[in-house]
Amino acid sequence: MNTAPAYTMVPEPESLFAVADDRFEQLKARVSAAETLAMSHDKVERLINDEGREVLRDLFQAHLDLRGLSEPVEPVTGSDGCTRTHRRCEASRRLTSVLGDVEVCRTRYEGRGLSSLSPVDGDLNLPPEKYSLEVRRVATKSAARMSFDATVELLAETTGASVPKRQIEQLIRRAASDFVPYYEQSMVSADPTETSDVLVMTFDGKGVVMRRKGLREATRRAAEKAKPKLRSRLTKGEKRNRKRMACVAAVYTVAPYLRTAEQVVGALWRDDDDRAAPRPRPEFKRVWASLARPVVDVMDEAFAEAASRDPERTKHWIVVVDGDPHQIRRIKHVAKRYRAKITLVLDLIHVLEYLWKAAHVFNAEGTAAAEQWVRERLLRVLHGEAGLVAGGISRSATKRGLSAKARKSADECARYLLNHKAYLRYDEALRMGYPISSGVIEGACRHLIRDRLEQTGCRWSLEGAEAVLCIRALLSSGDFDDYWQFHRHQELRRNHLERYADQRLPALARPRPGSHLRVVK
Repeated sequence: MNTAPAYTMVPEPESLFAVADDRFEQLKARVSAAETLAMSHDKVERLINDEGREVLRDLFQAHLDLRGLSEPVEPVTGSDGCTRTHRRCEASRRLTSVLGDVEVCRTRYEGRGLSSLSPVDGDLNLPPEKYSLEVRRVATKSAARMSFDATVELLAETTGASVPKRQIEQLIRRAASDFVPYYEQSMVSADPTETSDVLVMTFDGKGVVMRRKGLREATRRAAEKAKPKLRSRLTKGEKRNRKRMACVAAVYTVAPYLRTAEQVVGALWRDDDDRAAPRPRPEFKRVWASLARPVVDVMDEAFAEAASRDPERTKHWIVVVDGDPHQIRRIKHVAKRYRAKITLVLDLIHVLEYLWKAAHVFNAEGTAAAEQWVRERLLRVLHGEAGLVAGGISRSATKRGLSAKARKSADECARYLLNHKAYLRYDEALRMGYPISSGVIEGACRHLIRDRLEQTGCRWSLEGAEAVLCIRALLSSGDFDDYWQFHRHQELRRNHLERYADQRLPALARPRPGSHLRVVK
């Protein structure tokens, strides 16, 4: 049981705030001085911001000094079961905060041959490195959105923290360390009965330029064997960089979106008289990507997320695919393990690309005839006639007596339609209001990867790229703030609680603000 704290007199604890009080008075005098009254508003604004941050730093320092007077009212016992009986007072460490550098002075408890413990460190949840958790949070959000160099400049301009580029990357790696555990324990918080009936999953792959050590083994060996023909430039077919594929996933629910085939084509061709009703917005959309984890693990996570949203399997599970046979086999394998009845829908945009290539076999590029050819066949595919369209394309190429080379794109389109006919039941999908394109996952690929990881000159380590992807996924899914609370608690557990008996900090008696008392044992 915790015993009641006892207090004794100490010299003026409130005097710890005297430095901050003096600096604030100086700032007030500076702002009202004749020299400042002649400044433009932006210079005054910068003056108050810069010197006001020093006032705040002094306040933070005074608070830490006051917290350092806290002492435990029960034995300090480590996870090894041994009690630390020796007190080492005024042990200090530097902490770089968003307000500037401060010193944390506290009592450490030691024993012969035992690691030392400082309950105040746990009470403050201090990180093992010198950068505060708030610096880590600000640096992490910035580095996920812009380059590490730009993050260094931003922190220097807007905070009192000076963090080198290498440390920025280390901070974002540490910040992303709880990404998988967070989603394993949280999944989606929405009541399944309050979300729409269509549950959608979609997957894609996107390459990221990596440093050689970050490549997968087969790709790395190929990169090592590759020898450019010229030293000054690449020749045709040669690649300067090798990429590692990231698996991108998205899960969301959405209301059925009823449309006709004519309305879909009209939307693609921007016809004013064939506009469908406004598209319903995805609900609780979660997007993420991983370079480090196997593709099947990412898919498994997506199905686990879907299962948490629909534990009774009462919703319509739709998986939008791009036609890759390996991807489809993996999806079916994972779905079988989750006992989920899924409907596979081939992304309409991929079909459209094949039709355009076939159109240029029969019509000149950039002509109205080619456009009309595509429109007519796309409309038939949307009506569920993919097999008939494929047969017609093949017969047209044969009747024209085209060579194998000339008809190659037409044959590829026909094979694509025939091989994926089971996933081209667009007439049924439109009647049920299911999605038929992968705009969500295409947007996720662009936002998660291309907008950040494909910046000019970027070559990533595996750990650095994975950390950036995790944070960008949290920001994109709207989960970052909730994740950060989870991460803070995990840091407290890892860095402090696990070092104490029963994973519990000893109770502390803190000095009362404004009193002249200090705890005694």
